[in-house]
Amino acid sequence: MSFAEKLSKFEDRSRELMTLLSSSEVLSDREKIQKFSKELSDLRPIVEKYRQYKEILKDLAEIKDLRDSELREMQKELFEKLAGLEKEIEVLLLPKDPNDDKNIYMEIRAGTGGEEAALFAGELFRMYIRYAERRGWKVDMIDSNPTGLGGFKEVIFSILGKGAYSRLKYESGTHRVQRVPATEASGRVHTSAATVAVLPEVEDVDVKIDEKDIRIDVYRSGGAGGQNVNKVSTAIRITHMPTGIVVQCQDERSQHQNKAKAFKFLQARLYELEENKRKDEITQMRRVQVGSGDRSEKIRTYNFPQNRITDHRIGLSVFNINEVMDGGLEELIDGLTAADRIAKLEASVK
Repeated sequence: MSFAEKLSKFEDRSRELMTLLSSSEVLSDREKIQKFSKELSDLRPIVEKYRQYKEILKDLAEIKDLRDSELREMQKELFEKLAGLEKEIEVLLLPKDPNDDKNIYMEIRAGTGGEEAALFAGELFRMYIRYAERRGWKVDMIDSNPTGLGGFKEVIFSILGKGAYSRLKYESGTHRVQRVPATEASGRVHTSAATVAVLPEVEDVDVKIDEKDIRIDVYRSGGAGGQNVNKVSTAIRITHMPTGIVVQCQDERSQHQNKAKAFKFLQARLYELEENKRKDEITQMRRVQVGSGDRSEKIRTYNFPQNRITDHRIGLSVFNINEVMDGGLEELIDGLTAADRIAKLEASVK
């Protein structure tokens, strides 16, 4: 089957879906509408590129036998456009991560470095909030353990927005900072670290939790230093006994809201656990160039004295640390996304 014949099947399927979505049978079934609409949306970029591809083939056929030097130059340009389109289409045809369009949970924990690590964890938290704001996404707090100087031993939050996982999934790992701490009198550069985990939000159908497998504890929400900020027991802690996973939420004012948030976060943690097991079992699977996202893996260094951020997975350095810390992550994320696509393309031709 030729490249064009393969693409024509996507166009045929697109037409079929449009017909289905206008049928009375599908219009009365919400699940089918959602399913077919999503498939049509996924196919649209491929079909649009294929139609451009067909137009170029048509133009090439019309000037194939002409000898004029200007026409030969036009023919050369059309062949270059055709080659470029083929590469773009190959990228679009790569298997898509089913989680890419999902909302996410992010966990940031201070690592080695004491209070300086906690301050860095807080700066990473603000960096991701600013990035989300730039893209028009919503940030929702789940739980936090702040320190007295404005840092965090741990902070957990969700980001709600289409494509959040596709953009931020490469942030999982150990982030290292090199700078002179504000508390350092001698001016020596210290190295500290914080870990980031990114989990896709999962639906109830993805992870089923048996009520008998969980224990729910209710307690009072606490502020910094243990001071009670809520005189009523509204905070929720859920323990999943088969795995030992514990999640908690105290950010909302009602016990019901905290329980719902904690339960959704538990589903995401269990989904991550199962995904990691599956990946470990398939040892022959390729490792993507951008890394596995393992939390113990040093993925990026933020060197403040040199105004440099280096992503070690792809060897990319940018020299605008203040802009990045204010949410300007696009160059780093685009680089990681491009490297991932290249690695997948190379794997697909082996």
